[in-house]
Amino acid sequence: MKPLSVPSKKNDVIILGGGSVGLSLALMLLNQGLCLSLIDRRPSTPWIPPVEFDRRVYALNPQSCALLEKLGAWKYLDKSRIGIIKEMEVFGDDQGHLRFGDRSNYLAQVVEDGAIQAALRSVLQDMYGQSWFQVNEVHSLQLKKNDISIELNASQSLSASLLIGADGAQSWLRQTLNWEAHCHDYHQQGIVMNLCCSEPHHEIARQWFMDGEVIALLPLGGNHVSLVWSAYQDHAQTLLALEPCDFIDFLRCKIGTPLGPLQALSPARGFPLQLVKVPKIAGERCALIGDAAHGIHPLAGQGLNLGFADAECLAQSIEERGLGPHVGDQSVLRRYARRRALPVSLMQGVTDGLHHLFSQNLTTFRHLRNRGMNLVNNVPFLKSLIVSHAAGISER
Repeated sequence: MKPLSVPSKKNDVIILGGGSVGLSLALMLLNQGLCLSLIDRRPSTPWIPPVEFDRRVYALNPQSCALLEKLGAWKYLDKSRIGIIKEMEVFGDDQGHLRFGDRSNYLAQVVEDGAIQAALRSVLQDMYGQSWFQVNEVHSLQLKKNDISIELNASQSLSASLLIGADGAQSWLRQTLNWEAHCHDYHQQGIVMNLCCSEPHHEIARQWFMDGEVIALLPLGGNHVSLVWSAYQDHAQTLLALEPCDFIDFLRCKIGTPLGPLQALSPARGFPLQLVKVPKIAGERCALIGDAAHGIHPLAGQGLNLGFADAECLAQSIEERGLGPHVGDQSVLRRYARRRALPVSLMQGVTDGLHHLFSQNLTTFRHLRNRGMNLVNNVPFLKSLIVSHAAGISER
Protein backbone atom coordinates (compact mmCIF):
# COMPACT_ATOMS: atom_id res chain seq x y z
CA MET A 1 0.00 0.00 0.00
CA LYS A 2 1.41 3.40 -1.00
CA PRO A 3 1.99 5.68 2.02
CA LEU A 4 -0.14 8.78 2.27
CA SER A 5 1.58 11.89 1.03
CA VAL A 6 2.21 14.65 3.53
CA PRO A 7 0.59 17.88 2.26
CA SER A 8 2.94 20.30 0.54
CA LYS A 9 4.07 23.35 2.47
CA LYS A 10 4.25 26.53 0.33
CA ASN A 11 7.26 28.79 0.79
CA ASP A 12 8.58 31.80 -1.02
CA VAL A 13 12.03 30.20 -1.11
CA ILE A 14 13.60 26.79 -0.46
CA ILE A 15 17.35 26.63 0.12
CA LEU A 16 19.24 23.37 -0.27
CA GLY A 17 22.39 23.30 1.86
CA GLY A 18 23.11 24.53 5.38
CA GLY A 19 26.71 25.70 5.05
CA SER A 20 27.79 29.26 5.71
CA VAL A 21 26.58 30.59 2.34
CA GLY A 22 23.15 28.97 2.59
CA LEU A 23 22.72 30.13 6.18
CA SER A 24 23.68 33.71 5.35
CA LEU A 25 21.16 33.83 2.50
CA ALA A 26 18.45 32.31 4.70
CA LEU A 27 19.00 35.03 7.28
CA MET A 28 18.92 37.82 4.69
CA LEU A 29 15.69 36.55 3.14
CA LEU A 30 13.99 35.97 6.49
CA ASN A 31 14.92 39.53 7.38
CA GLN A 32 13.00 40.60 4.26
CA GLY A 33 9.90 38.91 5.67
CA LEU A 34 9.92 35.98 3.25
CA CYS A 35 8.76 32.50 4.17
CA LEU A 36 11.46 29.89 3.56
CA SER A 37 12.68 26.41 4.37
CA LEU A 38 16.33 25.37 4.47
CA ILE A 39 16.96 21.67 3.85
CA ASP A 40 20.19 19.98 4.91
CA ARG A 41 21.21 16.37 5.45
CA ARG A 42 23.11 17.22 8.62
CA PRO A 43 21.42 18.03 11.93
CA SER A 44 22.09 21.43 13.46
CA THR A 45 24.37 20.41 16.33
CA PRO A 46 26.19 22.80 18.68
CA TRP A 47 29.74 23.59 17.59
CA ILE A 48 32.39 22.86 20.20
CA PRO A 49 35.59 24.77 19.31
CA PRO A 50 38.45 22.26 19.04
CA VAL A 51 41.60 22.99 21.02
CA GLU A 52 43.68 22.56 17.87
CA PHE A 53 41.42 24.85 15.77
CA ASP A 54 39.14 23.79 12.93
CA ARG A 55 41.30 22.55 10.05
CA ARG A 56 39.01 24.34 7.61
CA VAL A 57 39.45 28.10 7.89
CA TYR A 58 38.59 31.01 5.62
CA ALA A 59 40.30 34.35 5.00
CA LEU A 60 37.29 36.68 5.03
CA ASN A 61 37.81 39.99 3.26
CA PRO A 62 36.43 43.23 4.79
CA GLN A 63 33.22 42.95 2.76
CA SER A 64 32.47 39.47 4.10
CA CYS A 65 33.29 40.58 7.65
CA ALA A 66 30.97 43.57 7.22
CA LEU A 67 28.19 41.26 6.01
CA LEU A 68 28.53 39.04 9.10
CA GLU A 69 28.53 42.17 11.26
CA LYS A 70 25.39 43.49 9.56
CA LEU A 71 23.64 40.15 10.01
CA GLY A 72 24.50 40.12 13.72
CA ALA A 73 26.73 37.04 13.50
CA TRP A 74 30.12 38.64 14.17
CA LYS A 75 29.38 39.17 17.86
CA TYR A 76 29.06 35.41 18.34
CA LEU A 77 32.64 34.75 17.19
CA ASP A 78 35.44 34.21 19.71
CA LYS A 79 37.86 37.01 18.79
CA SER A 80 40.77 35.24 20.48
CA ARG A 81 40.56 32.51 17.83
CA ILE A 82 40.46 34.86 14.83
CA GLY A 83 43.63 35.60 12.88
CA ILE A 84 44.08 39.05 11.36
CA ILE A 85 45.98 39.56 8.11
CA LYS A 86 47.40 43.07 7.84
CA GLU A 87 50.19 42.25 5.43
CA MET A 88 50.92 39.63 2.80
CA GLU A 89 54.42 38.42 1.98
CA VAL A 90 54.91 36.38 -1.19
CA PHE A 91 58.08 34.53 -2.17
CA GLY A 92 58.75 33.43 -5.75
CA ASP A 93 60.82 30.49 -6.87
CA ASP A 94 63.84 32.51 -8.04
CA GLN A 95 64.43 35.28 -5.51
CA GLY A 96 61.16 37.00 -6.35
CA HIS A 97 59.62 38.83 -3.40
CA LEU A 98 56.50 40.90 -2.86
CA ARG A 99 55.16 42.40 0.36
CA PHE A 100 52.03 44.49 0.59
CA GLY A 101 49.41 45.61 3.07
CA ASP A 102 48.36 48.46 5.31
CA ARG A 103 49.07 48.17 9.02
CA SER A 104 46.30 50.68 9.76
CA ASN A 105 43.69 48.29 8.36
CA TYR A 106 43.41 44.62 7.54
CA LEU A 107 43.33 42.61 4.32
CA ALA A 108 41.37 39.71 5.80
CA GLN A 109 40.41 37.97 9.00
CA VAL A 110 40.94 34.21 9.25
CA VAL A 111 37.94 32.48 10.82
CA GLU A 112 37.15 28.82 11.40
CA ASP A 113 34.44 27.29 9.24
CA GLY A 114 32.62 25.78 12.22
CA ALA A 115 32.62 29.11 14.03
CA ILE A 116 31.06 30.94 11.07
CA GLN A 117 28.26 28.41 10.73
CA ALA A 118 27.63 28.35 14.49
CA ALA A 119 27.42 32.16 14.60
CA LEU A 120 24.92 32.33 11.75
CA ARG A 121 22.81 29.56 13.29
CA SER A 122 22.80 31.42 16.61
CA VAL A 123 21.37 34.54 14.99
CA LEU A 124 18.77 32.52 13.11
CA GLN A 125 17.79 30.65 16.27
CA ASP A 126 17.51 33.84 18.31
CA MET A 127 15.40 35.63 15.71
CA TYR A 128 13.39 32.90 14.03
CA GLY A 129 13.55 29.74 16.14
CA GLN A 130 13.92 26.46 14.22
CA SER A 131 10.88 26.43 11.96
CA TRP A 132 12.95 27.47 8.93
CA PHE A 133 15.30 24.46 9.23
CA GLN A 134 14.68 20.84 8.33
CA VAL A 135 16.98 17.81 8.35
CA ASN A 136 16.01 15.87 5.26
CA GLU A 137 17.12 14.64 1.86
CA VAL A 138 15.72 15.69 -1.50
CA HIS A 139 14.81 12.98 -3.99
CA SER A 140 13.18 14.80 -6.90
CA LEU A 141 11.83 18.11 -8.08
CA GLN A 142 8.97 19.14 -10.33
CA LEU A 143 8.60 22.46 -12.07
CA LYS A 144 4.97 23.54 -12.16
CA LYS A 145 3.17 26.51 -13.68
CA ASN A 146 3.25 28.72 -10.59
CA ASP A 147 5.91 27.12 -8.39
CA ILE A 148 8.52 24.39 -8.02
CA SER A 149 8.08 21.42 -5.68
CA ILE A 150 10.53 18.95 -4.17
CA GLU A 151 9.97 15.48 -2.76
CA LEU A 152 11.68 14.62 0.52
CA ASN A 153 11.95 11.57 2.74
CA ALA A 154 8.78 10.20 4.34
CA SER A 155 6.77 11.18 1.25
CA GLN A 156 6.90 14.81 2.29
CA SER A 157 6.85 17.57 -0.29
CA LEU A 158 7.59 21.28 -0.23
CA SER A 159 6.86 23.92 -2.82
CA ALA A 160 8.14 27.43 -3.39
CA SER A 161 8.44 30.18 -5.93
CA LEU A 162 12.24 29.82 -5.91
CA LEU A 163 14.59 26.89 -5.27
CA ILE A 164 18.21 27.75 -4.44
CA GLY A 165 21.14 25.36 -4.55
CA ALA A 166 23.72 26.14 -1.87
CA ASP A 167 24.59 22.46 -1.78
CA GLY A 168 28.29 22.50 -2.60
CA ALA A 169 30.62 21.52 -5.41
CA GLN A 170 28.72 18.30 -6.16
CA SER A 171 25.41 20.18 -6.16
CA TRP A 172 22.38 17.87 -6.33
CA LEU A 173 20.29 20.69 -7.78
CA ARG A 174 22.77 21.54 -10.53
CA GLN A 175 23.08 17.91 -11.55
CA THR A 176 19.33 17.27 -11.42
CA LEU A 177 18.69 20.30 -13.65
CA ASN A 178 21.42 19.07 -16.04
CA TRP A 179 23.14 22.45 -15.90
CA GLU A 180 26.65 22.18 -17.24
CA ALA A 181 29.72 22.41 -15.04
CA HIS A 182 33.07 22.61 -16.82
CA CYS A 183 35.66 21.13 -14.47
CA HIS A 184 39.40 21.46 -14.88
CA ASP A 185 41.32 19.14 -12.59
CA TYR A 186 44.51 20.76 -11.32
CA HIS A 187 45.83 17.29 -10.39
CA GLN A 188 46.60 18.75 -6.98
CA GLN A 189 45.32 18.42 -3.46
CA GLY A 190 44.97 21.16 -0.91
CA ILE A 191 46.66 19.93 2.26
CA VAL A 192 45.61 21.67 5.45
CA MET A 193 47.09 21.51 8.93
CA ASN A 194 47.11 23.88 11.91
CA LEU A 195 50.42 24.68 13.55
CA CYS A 196 51.71 26.31 16.72
CA CYS A 197 54.65 28.64 16.04
CA SER A 198 57.33 29.62 18.54
CA GLU A 199 57.63 33.19 17.23
CA PRO A 200 54.79 35.69 16.57
CA HIS A 201 53.32 35.80 13.08
CA HIS A 202 52.87 39.60 13.40
CA GLU A 203 49.57 39.38 11.46
CA ILE A 204 51.43 38.57 8.24
CA ALA A 205 50.20 35.90 5.81
CA ARG A 206 53.09 34.24 4.01
CA GLN A 207 53.00 32.41 0.69
CA TRP A 208 55.66 30.51 -1.23
CA PHE A 209 55.52 29.49 -4.89
CA MET A 210 57.85 26.59 -5.67
CA ASP A 211 57.92 23.78 -8.20
CA GLY A 212 54.38 24.55 -9.34
CA GLU A 213 53.06 24.22 -5.79
CA VAL A 214 51.92 26.87 -3.30
CA ILE A 215 52.55 26.86 0.44
CA ALA A 216 50.68 29.38 2.57
CA LEU A 217 50.73 30.15 6.29
CA LEU A 218 47.69 32.11 7.46
CA PRO A 219 47.59 33.75 10.91
CA LEU A 220 45.21 32.33 13.50
CA GLY A 221 44.55 33.56 17.03
CA GLY A 222 47.60 33.66 19.31
CA ASN A 223 50.81 32.05 18.09
CA HIS A 224 49.03 29.76 15.65
CA VAL A 225 48.90 29.52 11.87
CA SER A 226 46.92 27.52 9.33
CA LEU A 227 48.95 25.75 6.65
CA VAL A 228 47.45 25.40 3.17
CA TRP A 229 49.71 23.50 0.78
CA SER A 230 48.58 23.01 -2.83
CA ALA A 231 50.58 19.92 -3.84
CA TYR A 232 50.55 17.72 -6.91
CA GLN A 233 48.77 14.39 -6.42
CA ASP A 234 51.77 12.08 -6.03
CA HIS A 235 53.55 14.55 -3.77
CA ALA A 236 50.36 15.11 -1.78
CA GLN A 237 50.02 11.39 -1.10
CA THR A 238 53.60 11.29 0.14
CA LEU A 239 53.00 14.28 2.43
CA LEU A 240 49.74 12.90 3.82
CA ALA A 241 51.45 9.61 4.67
CA LEU A 242 54.06 11.35 6.87
CA GLU A 243 53.86 11.47 10.63
CA PRO A 244 53.20 15.06 11.82
CA CYS A 245 56.79 15.52 13.11
CA ASP A 246 58.22 14.30 9.77
CA PHE A 247 55.80 16.55 7.90
CA ILE A 248 57.07 19.55 9.89
CA ASP A 249 60.68 18.61 9.13
CA PHE A 250 59.89 18.45 5.42
CA LEU A 251 58.07 21.80 5.58
CA ARG A 252 61.08 23.39 7.30
CA CYS A 253 63.33 22.21 4.47
CA LYS A 254 61.05 24.00 2.02
CA ILE A 255 60.40 27.36 3.72
CA GLY A 256 62.96 27.63 6.51
CA THR A 257 61.93 28.90 9.94
CA PRO A 258 60.30 32.34 9.50
CA LEU A 259 58.18 31.64 12.61
CA GLY A 260 60.72 29.60 14.53
CA PRO A 261 60.18 25.88 15.26
CA LEU A 262 56.67 24.69 14.42
CA GLN A 263 54.48 22.12 16.14
CA ALA A 264 51.62 20.29 14.43
CA LEU A 265 48.29 20.58 16.23
CA SER A 266 46.58 17.89 14.17
CA PRO A 267 47.25 15.47 11.31
CA ALA A 268 47.20 16.82 7.77
CA ARG A 269 44.10 16.45 5.63
CA GLY A 270 43.79 16.72 1.85
CA PHE A 271 41.06 17.67 -0.61
CA PRO A 272 41.09 17.77 -4.46
CA LEU A 273 41.56 21.08 -6.28
CA GLN A 274 39.49 21.96 -9.32
CA LEU A 275 38.50 24.95 -11.37
CA VAL A 276 34.73 24.73 -11.89
CA LYS A 277 32.96 27.03 -14.33
CA VAL A 278 29.17 26.91 -14.36
CA PRO A 279 27.82 28.83 -17.40
CA LYS A 280 24.26 28.88 -16.07
CA ILE A 281 23.70 29.79 -12.42
CA ALA A 282 20.05 30.84 -12.70
CA GLY A 283 17.10 29.59 -14.68
CA GLU A 284 13.38 29.02 -14.34
CA ARG A 285 12.63 29.29 -10.59
CA CYS A 286 16.11 28.01 -9.70
CA ALA A 287 19.46 29.58 -8.80
CA LEU A 288 22.88 28.45 -7.57
CA ILE A 289 25.17 30.13 -5.04
CA GLY A 290 28.54 29.37 -3.47
CA ASP A 291 30.48 26.26 -4.47
CA ALA A 292 27.46 25.02 -6.43
CA ALA A 293 27.97 27.98 -8.78
CA HIS A 294 31.78 28.06 -9.09
CA GLY A 295 35.06 26.60 -7.91
CA ILE A 296 38.48 28.26 -7.81
CA HIS A 297 42.06 27.47 -6.83
CA PRO A 298 42.57 28.28 -3.12
CA LEU A 299 45.84 30.22 -3.63
CA ALA A 300 44.00 33.55 -3.23
CA GLY A 301 41.72 32.31 -0.44
CA GLN A 302 38.61 33.84 -2.03
CA GLY A 303 36.19 30.89 -2.24
CA LEU A 304 33.88 31.77 0.66
CA ASN A 305 34.11 35.48 -0.12
CA LEU A 306 32.67 34.73 -3.57
CA GLY A 307 29.93 32.67 -1.95
CA PHE A 308 28.94 35.41 0.49
CA ALA A 309 28.91 37.88 -2.40
CA ASP A 310 26.58 35.51 -4.30
CA ALA A 311 24.19 35.35 -1.36
CA GLU A 312 24.22 39.11 -0.84
CA CYS A 313 23.68 39.77 -4.55
CA LEU A 314 20.78 37.32 -4.81
CA ALA A 315 19.13 38.73 -1.68
CA GLN A 316 19.51 42.25 -3.07
CA SER A 317 18.09 41.22 -6.46
CA ILE A 318 15.07 39.69 -4.71
CA GLU A 319 14.55 42.76 -2.53
CA GLU A 320 14.75 45.10 -5.51
CA ARG A 321 11.74 43.46 -7.13
CA GLY A 322 9.58 45.46 -4.73
CA LEU A 323 5.89 44.75 -5.06
CA GLY A 324 6.35 43.54 -8.62
CA PRO A 325 7.25 39.99 -9.71
CA HIS A 326 7.50 36.97 -7.42
CA VAL A 327 10.88 35.96 -6.01
CA GLY A 328 11.46 33.30 -8.68
CA ASP A 329 10.64 35.53 -11.63
CA GLN A 330 13.04 35.40 -14.57
CA SER A 331 13.75 39.14 -14.31
CA VAL A 332 14.97 38.69 -10.72
CA LEU A 333 17.18 35.71 -11.55
CA ARG A 334 18.60 37.28 -14.72
CA ARG A 335 19.63 40.32 -12.70
CA TYR A 336 21.41 38.09 -10.20
CA ALA A 337 23.23 36.06 -12.87
CA ARG A 338 24.27 39.19 -14.79
CA ARG A 339 25.70 40.88 -11.69
CA ARG A 340 27.73 37.85 -10.63
CA ALA A 341 29.14 36.93 -14.04
CA LEU A 342 32.03 39.42 -14.15
CA PRO A 343 33.27 39.22 -10.51
CA VAL A 344 33.33 35.42 -10.58
CA SER A 345 34.96 35.28 -14.02
CA LEU A 346 37.65 37.76 -12.97
CA MET A 347 38.49 35.88 -9.79
CA GLN A 348 38.64 32.56 -11.62
CA GLY A 349 40.86 34.13 -14.27
CA VAL A 350 43.26 35.58 -11.69
CA THR A 351 43.63 32.40 -9.64
CA ASP A 352 43.86 30.12 -12.67
CA GLY A 353 46.34 32.47 -14.35
CA LEU A 354 48.59 32.60 -11.29
CA HIS A 355 48.52 28.82 -11.02
CA HIS A 356 49.58 28.37 -14.64
CA LEU A 357 52.17 31.15 -14.43
CA PHE A 358 53.97 29.49 -11.52
CA SER A 359 53.55 25.93 -12.82
CA GLN A 360 55.78 26.70 -15.83
CA ASN A 361 59.29 25.43 -15.11
CA LEU A 362 61.08 26.93 -18.12
CA THR A 363 63.96 29.18 -17.09
CA THR A 364 62.57 32.11 -19.10
CA PHE A 365 59.20 31.93 -17.35
CA ARG A 366 60.84 31.62 -13.95
CA HIS A 367 63.01 34.66 -14.56
CA LEU A 368 60.19 36.84 -15.89
CA ARG A 369 57.65 36.04 -13.14
CA ASN A 370 60.15 36.65 -10.35
CA ARG A 371 61.36 39.84 -11.99
CA GLY A 372 57.74 40.93 -12.26
CA MET A 373 57.19 40.31 -8.54
CA ASN A 374 60.22 42.44 -7.65
CA LEU A 375 59.06 45.17 -10.03
CA VAL A 376 55.59 45.34 -8.43
CA ASN A 377 57.19 45.32 -4.98
CA ASN A 378 58.93 48.60 -5.87
CA VAL A 379 55.92 50.41 -7.40
CA PRO A 380 53.56 51.75 -4.69
CA PHE A 381 50.66 52.32 -7.12
CA LEU A 382 50.68 48.70 -8.28
CA LYS A 383 50.91 47.48 -4.70
CA SER A 384 47.89 49.59 -3.74
CA LEU A 385 45.91 47.94 -6.55
CA ILE A 386 46.85 44.53 -5.20
CA VAL A 387 45.79 45.57 -1.70
CA SER A 388 42.38 46.68 -3.02
CA HIS A 389 41.92 43.41 -4.89
CA ALA A 390 43.08 41.26 -1.97
CA ALA A 391 40.70 43.07 0.37
CA GLY A 392 37.81 42.51 -2.03
CA ILE A 393 37.06 46.21 -2.46
CA SER A 394 35.91 45.69 -6.06
CA GLU A 395 34.10 42.41 -5.35
CA ARG A 396 30.61 43.76 -4.64
